[in-house]
Amino acid sequence: MYIYQNPKWPTFNWENDAIVELLGSVRHKQGLLLGRMQNLGFPLQEEALLQTLTQDVLKTSEIEGELLNIDQVRSSLARRLGMDIGALAPADRHIDGVVDMLLDATRHYNQPLSEERLFGWHSALFPTGRSGMYKIAVGQLRNETAGPMQVVSGAMGREKIHFQAPSSEKLPTEMTAFIQWFNDRQGLDPVIKAAIAHLWFVTIHPFDDGNGRIARAIADLQLARSDNSAQRFYSMSAQIQIERKHYYDILEKTQKGNLDITEWLMWFLSCLDRALIATDTTLDTVLAKANYWEYFSNKNISERQKLMLNKLLDGFEGKLNTSKWAKITKVSTDTALRDIQNLVDQGILVKEDAGGRSTSYELVKLSR
Repeated sequence: MYIYQNPKWPTFNWENDAIVELLGSVRHKQGLLLGRMQNLGFPLQEEALLQTLTQDVLKTSEIEGELLNIDQVRSSLARRLGMDIGALAPADRHIDGVVDMLLDATRHYNQPLSEERLFGWHSALFPTGRSGMYKIAVGQLRNETAGPMQVVSGAMGREKIHFQAPSSEKLPTEMTAFIQWFNDRQGLDPVIKAAIAHLWFVTIHPFDDGNGRIARAIADLQLARSDNSAQRFYSMSAQIQIERKHYYDILEKTQKGNLDITEWLMWFLSCLDRALIATDTTLDTVLAKANYWEYFSNKNISERQKLMLNKLLDGFEGKLNTSKWAKITKVSTDTALRDIQNLVDQGILVKEDAGGRSTSYELVKLSR
């Protein structure tokens, strides 16, 4: 029996004593983080926001096995947030769609949830009307022309069914109940409500595809309500990606259990607690980047050099050498070498120990 087949569905219950300490820890960390961010200047807040949202967009898709281009994601976010990050990479329509969904969820967190709003998110996720090679019903509830909605893994012929969603004829009633509950201002802690909303929506599984991403967006919307802020400085999706196997395991176990969701709530709160702790790394990166740009402020840096320095500060993959510089900036290797040498002469880049054909460069280390 799945939980939605229980006669008392969706009357969830849980042990308050088991979650109260975790909930207190999360709420305390949320308050500390918002206080810390308010003490930073606006430019640093903007950079932290961009880094967090970029991770949220990348990781909510990565959980589903889809790898997005980080430069396109940053560019799409920067355009919509009105931020100047230099040259903007053109973004694919489906990347813009994930960004639009996330920003609508978090920046308009006080707006009520509706079926039409969810249909808009779904349409944004699948602008071509296809999921990979397959045509899907976009911006509407699923039907069962291709059979029941199942979550399946394993090779063809040896598939394992992890979950089977409610039949399509029940979806209108299920969605009405969920949306009414979500918009009701009952006296439930908003973080607990985020956890329940995530579980409830992904259990209904109302769409042909994208249910996980939309469930996480709904949770983000509710977490924004818990913070009473549209500014996102922590990423639940980034932490879920790290804990992906446990995420799917606890979902499956809960969906096949009874209506006691204590274990799910404990996992969600623990994961959120770790997401808030991980934000310290993001803020350290933002502060280090600001320190570098303060150091660069009296240097003579071209737009091309600025682009590459930003890439280094944002976490450049592998070693920086003349051929990579030339490829990314679309210049000759001779021009790339002159650009790099100019930065070396200004004390911005230094040669790494290896020389010859493997000569690579890194940012100069700044004293704290």
